[in-house]
Amino acid sequence: MVIAGAALTASAQSPVKFGVKAGVTLPTWSISEDDEGSLKSDLSFYIGGLADIPVSDMFSVQAGLTLSGKGAKIDGKMEDEDGNNISLAIKQSLMYLEVPVNAVINIPAGDGKIFFGAGPYFGYALSGKSKVKASLTFEGQTQSESESEDIDFDSTYKRVDYGINALAGYQLGNGLNIHAGYGLGLANIVRSDEGEIKNRVFSVGLGFSF
Repeated sequence: MVIAGAALTASAQSPVKFGVKAGVTLPTWSISEDDEGSLKSDLSFYIGGLADIPVSDMFSVQAGLTLSGKGAKIDGKMEDEDGNNISLAIKQSLMYLEVPVNAVINIPAGDGKIFFGAGPYFGYALSGKSKVKASLTFEGQTQSESESEDIDFDSTYKRVDYGINALAGYQLGNGLNIHAGYGLGLANIVRSDEGEIKNRVFSVGLGFSF
């Protein structure tokens, strides 16, 4: 309430700035099981908009709405009924609609400013895709099969995600900026009592404020 009140007071003196942003995400998971070493980062994207509410010359509050790709790649192995080893490549891709709220510090530098901040986010999964590729090598021959299906959120993953994020970047005087961020998920997104899966997302992209 104190921050919101200060932001509203300051916005009467300094105009609220709006912006857009887009870039790539490198998502992965943190899991509580022993095979965490088989996890790999995926490649996805994000796009969104934000409002920057000035509180002082150096401090502002940013709130936004972002469409963000998350998930992970998982390598594994299993045996068939004949004892042959099968290599598995699993890709889990989830698309979230997120609302981040960040406290941001702005430091003048050259023609623009350096900015960095942190705050909470709330996300809701809109869709998901699961892809599995199985490869069997026998007598020098490799056979592969692939399968892709939509994720069933009623039986596999929870739609709600939340956590904290951090961001940093540099904005030019014309409003163009380059930025990077990291999202640390705090919610267990899997519907299982045997372990936990939490989102981890590194992102980098461009933005423009006007």
